[in-house]
Amino acid sequence: MRPIDGGFDEFVRTIAVLRGPDGCPWDRAQDHLSLRRNMIEEAYEAVSAMEAGSDVELAEELGDVLLQVVLHAQIAADEGRFTIDDVVAGISEKIRRRHPHVFGGTSAGTPDEVIERWDAIKRDEKAGTGVLEGIPSSLPALMWAQKISRRAVGVGFEWESLEAVWDKVHEEIDELKEAEPGSPEAAGEIGDLLFTVVNLARKQGIDAEEALRATCRKFITRFEDMEGAAKSSGRAMSEVGIHEMEQLWQHAKSREEPRS
Repeated sequence: MRPIDGGFDEFVRTIAVLRGPDGCPWDRAQDHLSLRRNMIEEAYEAVSAMEAGSDVELAEELGDVLLQVVLHAQIAADEGRFTIDDVVAGISEKIRRRHPHVFGGTSAGTPDEVIERWDAIKRDEKAGTGVLEGIPSSLPALMWAQKISRRAVGVGFEWESLEAVWDKVHEEIDELKEAEPGSPEAAGEIGDLLFTVVNLARKQGIDAEEALRATCRKFITRFEDMEGAAKSSGRAMSEVGIHEMEQLWQHAKSREEPRS
């Protein structure tokens, strides 16, 4: 199949044809809600491609994300609500408005200053609404907690020091220890502890979601190393005792490159 000329505009026309009277029955049957899972899945697949470091895979996955954006815009256009041009114009105007240090007369010398200015402008845009209003509850829990925490901090609801956050972490651990294991109270205390740890990460400039994802990847690598060692001795992991598993874990850990 030869490459299609026309770039973005031609792609938009292609999606319009798919949604047209003589288009694809599946595409014509979709609406915003029927495609919501697709939007989430494509975004996660794009993130996986970023982590894999494959330019070819990332370009493909970004195309799938773009398909979702254009398809949703076409659905709205078919209903006379808005078009892809409205989507582009809206985000372009918002980006320029929220970057006065680039497109206006202000300055911001560090990424932290940019974030502070972005949040302040966003609060001004949504004046009259609640501080935590509009944060999507469909986010992964760690990301949701980070956004809630960041919004609250933006209006001054913040610990005075990192040490104060550590004190709160220890307080939550003590309360969890006092709760009956497996009880609703214990579940609540675990939630409190996790939320406080998210704040501990934020206070240090660490993204809790990315930190946990990195640990998950590290665990998988180590466990697969353990499985390989067990398989080389003719056994499945279920046939390896816990003490030997610990030895295999430590061996897998020692094979990792030291952190810089």
